Amino acid sequence: QVQLVESGGGLVQAGDSLRLSCAASGRTVSNYNMGWFRQAPGKEREFVAAISRNGGSTYYADSVKGRFTISRDNTKNTVYLQMNSLKPEDTAVYSCAARAGGTILTVPRLYDYWGQGTQVTVSS
Repeated sequence: QVQLVESGGGLVQAGDSLRLSCAASGRTVSNYNMGWFRQAPGKEREFVAAISRNGGSTYYADSVKGRFTISRDNTKNTVYLQMNSLKPEDTAVYSCAARAGGTILTVPRLYDYWGQGTQVTVSS
């Protein structure tokens, strides 16, 4: 059992930066692949970024490459999403998720645990 809690969301202007955090408890986060997903009103939940158990591999959606960076600190049981050059189209509820196994990290239904989400709003 893993509990995930996101934080760091808020209201920012286009071009600003924001860092999201995902704190895990129950099991050490090092045992899990971790991903960030987002969902905007009226849209499907979409993959944003993912990172392997030891941080050796990272994956990004084309829409955020070059702007977002996923990282993890397993000693703190925490995963981060650094978001730079934010755009209005980045506005969404951002959720972190944990997957115990497998190699496909871009598909939401394959993840085992989810946080409650944090709202990110980017104004123009």
